[in-house]
Amino acid sequence: MTGAEPWLALPPALATPPGAGAICDAEGARKIGRGAAEGAFTTAPVMVAHASLTARRLGLAAPGRSQDLLDVLELFAFARPARFCAPSAAGLALSLGLSEPKGAEAQAAALREAARLLLLELASPAYPGREEAFGLNETLGRAGWAWSPFVAGALQHQPLRPRQHRSAGIDAWARLPEWEDEAPRGEAGSAPVDSESARIRLEKLLQASGLDESRPTQSDYAAEAAFAFSPRNEEGRPRVLLAEAGTGTGKTLGYLAPASLWAERNQGAAWVSTYTRALQRQIDRESAALWPDPAERKKKAVVRKGRENYLCLLNLQEMVHAAQLGNGDLIGMALASRWAMHSRDGDMTGGDYPGWLPGLFATTAGHQASPANLVDRRGECVHAACPHYRVCFVEKTIRASRRADLVVANHALVLTQAAFDGARSARGLKSDGETAALKRIVFDEGHHLFDAADSAFSACLSGQEAAELRRWIRGPEGRGRRGRGLEQRLGDLCADTPDALTALNDAIRAAAQLPGEGVSGRIAPPSGEMNPVGPIERFLAASLEQLRARTSEGSQPGGADFGMECALRPVTEPVLETAREAARAIQAVEAPLLALARHLEDILDDEAAELDGGARARIEGALRGLDRRARMTLPAWRSMLAALDNDTGEADPDFVDWLSAEAAFGRIHDVALRRHWIDPTVPLEAAVVVPSHGVLITSATLSDPMADDPFDMARLRTGSARLIEPARTLKVDSPFDYAANSRVIVVTDVAKDDPRQTAAAMRELFLAAGGGGLGLFTAIRRLKAVYERLGPDLAKAGVPLYAQHVDPLEVGALVDVFRAEQDSCLLGTDAVRDGVDVPGRSLRILAFDRVPWPRPDLLHRARRLKFGGESAAGRAYDDALARAKVAQAFGRLIRRADDKGVFVMLDAACPTRLFAGLPPGAEVQRMTLVEAIELTGGFLQT
Repeated sequence: MTGAEPWLALPPALATPPGAGAICDAEGARKIGRGAAEGAFTTAPVMVAHASLTARRLGLAAPGRSQDLLDVLELFAFARPARFCAPSAAGLALSLGLSEPKGAEAQAAALREAARLLLLELASPAYPGREEAFGLNETLGRAGWAWSPFVAGALQHQPLRPRQHRSAGIDAWARLPEWEDEAPRGEAGSAPVDSESARIRLEKLLQASGLDESRPTQSDYAAEAAFAFSPRNEEGRPRVLLAEAGTGTGKTLGYLAPASLWAERNQGAAWVSTYTRALQRQIDRESAALWPDPAERKKKAVVRKGRENYLCLLNLQEMVHAAQLGNGDLIGMALASRWAMHSRDGDMTGGDYPGWLPGLFATTAGHQASPANLVDRRGECVHAACPHYRVCFVEKTIRASRRADLVVANHALVLTQAAFDGARSARGLKSDGETAALKRIVFDEGHHLFDAADSAFSACLSGQEAAELRRWIRGPEGRGRRGRGLEQRLGDLCADTPDALTALNDAIRAAAQLPGEGVSGRIAPPSGEMNPVGPIERFLAASLEQLRARTSEGSQPGGADFGMECALRPVTEPVLETAREAARAIQAVEAPLLALARHLEDILDDEAAELDGGARARIEGALRGLDRRARMTLPAWRSMLAALDNDTGEADPDFVDWLSAEAAFGRIHDVALRRHWIDPTVPLEAAVVVPSHGVLITSATLSDPMADDPFDMARLRTGSARLIEPARTLKVDSPFDYAANSRVIVVTDVAKDDPRQTAAAMRELFLAAGGGGLGLFTAIRRLKAVYERLGPDLAKAGVPLYAQHVDPLEVGALVDVFRAEQDSCLLGTDAVRDGVDVPGRSLRILAFDRVPWPRPDLLHRARRLKFGGESAAGRAYDDALARAKVAQAFGRLIRRADDKGVFVMLDAACPTRLFAGLPPGAEVQRMTLVEAIELTGGFLQT
């Protein structure tokens, strides 16, 4: 096969790394100026990698689709559906087995070569699913996809079966295999896992992974972790182990060894819960050591997330049909449908869906094939009434997890489901099965467990939350809006039960009192003229007035980035009066929803002999949604409002209630009444820890060396402090040589409040390192200010700079690009710090803009008082939290034994005690910026 094939006659490839541009055609690659690059991008047929990002680098608006603009990332999504690729020229090159292209000319050449290789792949006789791909490409061609003629030529290079009518190939919902129910697995056994067996299993896992080196600390870790997988002796006395394992210990395989043994011996599922999606993916990959055969691993290891993470096939069908009628992006929907046919589990957020796909071209946000539009975020699932119920990704995954040996979940799912199951159990009802088997659980990234519990067990009455509830009950009320209300989901089930139908109609009528679409424009309009509609909006408007009276925008901790907040008490009279009215409106919604739930429960009971499986599944699904709202959300809202009528004026000592206003781009977009546990480990202990048989809570940063007992803070923040049987503790140090491979610097002469100085410092440090820099910020506003100054300076040196909250990529994609491009730099906030796993040279210098002190908001002040007390003890609590964040960030820097890295704090006031959590050998040096630049260059360039 030669380049003479017409479908290989590709247009030029354009690369626009910062500060440079290059184009590559059949004659080769050459540098071009910005004007020429802009001309090629806007007027000539050209290939790019990520059209929107390319446009932003050229100072242009994100482009719409055009026959002259061919994004190679879309070609990749078609040719290799559900396969990973970082969204850049370098990412494409690496995914295709090429070396990383450095510089504009190399990137342009690599981009052209990537397109050529993908087309040759499509033309290969061994390419799978050729007929299906050809049918879909015809649909894409009719929709105007720029790649369609090239793809058609490649696919037709090998003979295709002649067909009079060929499928459009866009209906994934009609092509997916159905799930099948199996008999219940039954209660897991109680066979113990001994330490020696765990060591032997670990050795086998290491051999299966091709790792022959002896790591005694990893073996010790696995042996001790077996404690959490041994049978408990009394109900309410779980075996809990707090285990700190330094970076490089190999803790994932360390706990998978006893976990897999326990699952085998007891015919049960061991759960592993993480905080970040990146670690979920990593654990899933490492499970290949247990089950090398992909088909077996698919059955044995299941990744579980909340329902809102998975593709909803009914949403996909509706949006595809709308796009076919001209109301949406048919090309994006077709590529999403192709992905669905090849996806492992339909996970759109952190799974195998290319999250960058919907953002390549400028299309109407509501019509994009994005997770926001294609997952079930509003609890509108109709369960067995859905025509795609038998092929539903969520149902498949739930059923698979019931038969799996290893379930890799996340803290949010585990905790919210445990809270829900606990509420049902308290009423004598069975749980819904998603975490009913939660007997043995590993909480990896255990240092985040407190925050996850804080989120799971809190309550928030806001305009947006109330509007979501209204939409869930009444369905979409605006033109062009999608969704399904209660009547559509339950009307036919209630038709033969007059009392149930009455309750349904009463709930729909009462929900009209809840806020509708556009609530923020009525309670916080830019003009300042409030126009609240209904009792909830009047309460929120009065709350905003109290907020403005007690504080001012921008004066809060974090400033304009975080809006406003104020203590609830003393309550103003307007807030008190409107709260009573709002409580009555909420009660009016809650009562018929409860009645409806009772009537549906009666139908399950009275008609048990007549109900088919589909109807039963629909009712049980509806009851789950009703339970969450009528027995959890609405009572929590009423409780908060009722507390305002407390005659004593005293707040509940277990909770913090406050008012807040969230702001973005200089305007308020929501107002809320919030309630959080001061100590969220109270419900965490009751709902998760105590009912379990064994719990392993592990992290690289659990202990605090400045405390008398290093694990005191971990006990306090994991729900293990109050256990009848005390938790065991384990600390395993990292095997890395930090004295030789790392440097820790506090720069003493940079003004942290001046973004110009911060930008200049990061510029010189990143350049001294030759790139590979990660800048971490405690506020979005400062990040953007530094980016504006830093970007052009790095561009002149040919160093790419990416930034969270700036670039049109979600955090995971940004980290993927940063990892792929070895000399690029990245700016981000906490989400980047927690989600970065970048071994090797791609991350070699990490710079904090300032000390990551906890934000001194109302909730934190209440916790500091409870856990630390006044004066010195309270300061020690703040220190411990900041020290943990510094240690967690440092842990991102050295991921392998041969990594070298420099950690820089650009805050001269940073106390040395905050570095006490760093591993032995990581010594802190204080010096001027000039000295830091010299040290960085000399250390990293050798």
